[in-house]
Amino acid sequence: MEDLFRVEPLLLVGLVAIVGYYFGRGAHAARLPSLIGFMILGVVLGPSGVGFFYETNLTSLSFLTEMALGFVAFSIGAELSMVSLKRLGGGIVSVILAESFGAFAIVTVVVYLVTRSLPLALLFGAIAPASAPAGTVAVIQECRARGTLTKALYAVVGFDDGLAIIIFGLAAAVAESIFLRNLGVVEAGGAGLAAGLGKPLLEIAASLGLGTALGFAFCVLVRRLKTSRDMLIMTFGTVLIAAGLAKHFGLSLILTNMAVGFVLVNTRREAFVHRVTEPLREIMPLMFILFFCIAGAHLKIGELPSLGAVGLVYIAARSAGLIGGSRLGALIGRTEPKIRKWVGLGILSQAGVAIGLSLIVSERFGELARNPAVSEAVSRFAAAHPDTSRIVFDPRAVGGAIITVITATSIVFEIIGPILTKIALKRAGELPSTHE
Repeated sequence: MEDLFRVEPLLLVGLVAIVGYYFGRGAHAARLPSLIGFMILGVVLGPSGVGFFYETNLTSLSFLTEMALGFVAFSIGAELSMVSLKRLGGGIVSVILAESFGAFAIVTVVVYLVTRSLPLALLFGAIAPASAPAGTVAVIQECRARGTLTKALYAVVGFDDGLAIIIFGLAAAVAESIFLRNLGVVEAGGAGLAAGLGKPLLEIAASLGLGTALGFAFCVLVRRLKTSRDMLIMTFGTVLIAAGLAKHFGLSLILTNMAVGFVLVNTRREAFVHRVTEPLREIMPLMFILFFCIAGAHLKIGELPSLGAVGLVYIAARSAGLIGGSRLGALIGRTEPKIRKWVGLGILSQAGVAIGLSLIVSERFGELARNPAVSEAVSRFAAAHPDTSRIVFDPRAVGGAIITVITATSIVFEIIGPILTKIALKRAGELPSTHE
């Protein structure tokens, strides 16, 4: 099948850039974010459509996705001026904490009520806070939104991924420990909790440390540059170096590049930061076309029916947790009314980070399934409880359920998330009249 639809990668990228532009125009004419058009093109060209994108060339083009995420993260960091954050007040910290832990708590409780599996519920809850900053940033930049809600959205989607990684590390360790204890394999989970507590913190600290060091080096390199062309070349190279080093050392590409932008905006004058970041606006639309088209190609529409009860309650519970939690956090933090009312609608997108976390779950539980002691315990449990669903006691079933549901629900969140972000910005009065 791949041979039948084989298209040269360069030809495919060129096709995506040109045709994607018109799909984006069509979505914009329908008063939808352009990225919806890009994703639709990806679905059409992907396995769910004509098959020009298939497993092999999607893998070979994955560097485009990583490159685009690097620029998105740098753009977020460059918006996180400490002066601006102080103007927003401490309330933004309350929002980030409340929406992340709100999504975790509500998803965990609701999934447990449906499945009666606490480890599975904890795993779904741990993935729920992870957001997809590309969707939110794409809408903000396309619509040229400006205002306090826009600043708040940059801050929330920038920092909540770091918190999500911590929550996931802790909850996943606890889930694995409970799962093994329920099977009677207590000794296999002994060190899991301690490792789970330390690893995410180390990853975040190393990512931010690497990004900070690269950020200061970047500031030295660009301080004497005069033209926007030279600024763009240096920024392009730095973002790719940061992304490459993060990937090489197993760190967070998003947090590393975000730290580079954060150092820039907080150590240089506003006019200089504007000169550095303005040229990016000329290439970001192309990055978004490629990123969201490839993301659309990964979406397997045929998996939507497999959502089932768990998928539906995950969508509802995650949405309620993020929206309700952010509103509660904004209320506690005494943020201005429009942030309190609309910030939750702008942070629903979920894709790459969540799918990555689901893959980690699948790999870890796959390793458990290959453990002879665990395998024997699973067989004993199955014989003693023939009517019990396998997601309660079979590591492979747990990993499969997580990947299937998270992948399928990401389709939904990547469609509704950007639409709701645009609605939130419009209701808050932060869109220019040409984008309303």
